Amino acid sequence: MAATRNGAPSAGPVLPVLGGKRESYRERVADALRAALIAGELLPGEVYSAPTLAARFGVSATPVREAMLDLAKEGLVDTVPNKGFRVTAVSEKQLDEYTDIRRLIEIPVTVGLVETADPVALEALRPVAEAIVTAAAAGDLIAYVEADTRFHLGLLALAGNEHLVEVVGDLRKRARLFGLTELVERGQLEASGQEHIELLDALLARDTEAVRSVITRHIGHVRSLWAQ
Repeated sequence: MAATRNGAPSAGPVLPVLGGKRESYRERVADALRAALIAGELLPGEVYSAPTLAARFGVSATPVREAMLDLAKEGLVDTVPNKGFRVTAVSEKQLDEYTDIRRLIEIPVTVGLVETADPVALEALRPVAEAIVTAAAAGDLIAYVEADTRFHLGLLALAGNEHLVEVVGDLRKRARLFGLTELVERGQLEASGQEHIELLDALLARDTEAVRSVITRHIGHVRSLWAQ
């Protein structure tokens, strides 16, 4: 279950127990915390201690503290001595600028995939697109943001430009999608999630105009429908 927006502990752990190296678990915790921050479940200006976040997400304090230090290096939180971590505020102007850059990059790159993307590689993204819809239907904002990120970066990776993927990934980390909670309450998030499947279908059909229409509408939602 996702953490609640008012800061109350969730009813159960968000993060699964992972095997393998400690670093893998630390990265998994960082991904979940980053998604919670992007989704607006960790509020800008608020100070969160590692023990409080650990209880909220159903994990121990050590990987949370390590993960928050990673987010501090990314500029997403600031360290507050003897207290914890303060979520960095992002202005409306900055959010508009991030979205403008995404439009400049993602629309032409995605349209270009009509001619170049391997259908097998595109189809491999369908389970991720379906996971977005499932998370939306469940109102799980953290899972939604995580799956949405995997889908978009995975799609852009098909263009073969690693630096481009890094740029967009950084923009997405810095974004804030405060309107997602309201979309869930209005029953609109699932419809927005379906756009990922619509985009895949258009790419597989080699329909350039449909691809352009869907990706333009979808990115536009970041600062219109999602931000309301």
